[in-house]
Amino acid sequence: MKLVVGLGNVGDKYCFTRHNAGFMVVDRMAIVHDVSFKEDKKLKCFIGKYKHGFEDIMLIKPTTFMNLSGDAVQLVMNYYKIDVSDVLVVYDDLSLELGKMRFRPNGSDGGHNGIKSVIKCVGTQSVARLKIGIGPQPPVPSETFVLQNFYKDQLESLKPVLKTSVEAIEYYFDNDMASAQNTYN
Repeated sequence: MKLVVGLGNVGDKYCFTRHNAGFMVVDRMAIVHDVSFKEDKKLKCFIGKYKHGFEDIMLIKPTTFMNLSGDAVQLVMNYYKIDVSDVLVVYDDLSLELGKMRFRPNGSDGGHNGIKSVIKCVGTQSVARLKIGIGPQPPVPSETFVLQNFYKDQLESLKPVLKTSVEAIEYYFDNDMASAQNTYN
């Protein structure tokens, strides 16, 4: 089983904020594959599943706030016995231009509190990730910028990357990280 984790904040208030780019990608995957999410309070997330070829794909959106996302990831991994090598975390990246995406096999948290929590809870920086660009950041504090809604024109710019991200994630699962990076970065 493969696990795709979308990072974001739960609630209508945060639905279209820049920090919810990870949720947006996972929601797009759910639409494409006709997946319904169900809340699992014990695992602290919304969960949906579908089949890709012979592989089960689990989509989750943590119901914790961003800074505690790792709690849900660790609970799901432990409950379903999913190895970290089968996990892909999708989240927003300030340093990446809006409309771009970038696969990374591992690395530091880069100042992102959601992936920082995931790294801490799973105990390794070797967590595959797909970063969704939300930059450039104007001269406002990062905490303010990421919690602001996308402007209407920015949402339009984001649509193609949301569509492509679904293809890219499945390509990654069918191939490997290096191939996905060469094809989609």
